[in-house]
Amino acid sequence: MPRQAQPVPPIFQPEVAAEAIAWAAAHPRREVKVGWPTVFAIWADRLAPGLADRYLARTGYEAQQTQEPAGPDRKDNLWEPLRGDYGAHGRFDARARGFSLQTWLNTRGRMVGAFGAAAAIGIVFANFRARRRAGPSPRSVRVPFRVGA
Repeated sequence: MPRQAQPVPPIFQPEVAAEAIAWAAAHPRREVKVGWPTVFAIWADRLAPGLADRYLARTGYEAQQTQEPAGPDRKDNLWEPLRGDYGAHGRFDARARGFSLQTWLNTRGRMVGAFGAAAAIGIVFANFRARRRAGPSPRSVRVPFRVGA
C-alpha cells in the first residue's frame, strides 16, 4: 500500500476483544459480536449482501490507510514475524476506544432485559396512576342521548 497501514476505524483497544473472549469462554453462547460496526456489517450482509460488498470494495482499501506516506524501508510481517516485542498496543492508542457499549449490553443480556422489563412495568404503572388522578377524560364521559326530545 502506498500509505501507512491502519486498522479499519473505529479502532478498539485489544482489551475490548479480550474481555469478550473471556466472557464467551465462561458462558454457553455460540458467538459474541464485539462492537456496533460488527453488528452493522452482519445485518448489512444479511439484508443486502451485494450492496455491502460494493460499498466495501469502494471504501475498504482507503479505510485501511492513513494519510501518511509509507516509507520505502518499512518493515512488514507478510513473510515472517517482525523481530522484537511490539506488545498489544501501538500507534493508534490515542484513537482507539477502550469500551464498547454494544458488547457491554450483549454480555449482560439478562440484566439489560430485566432492567428493560422493570422500566416498561414502571412506565405502564405511572401512566395508569396519572390517568386515575386526572379523572375521566372528556371522551370517556357518557352523555345520555334522547331521541326526539
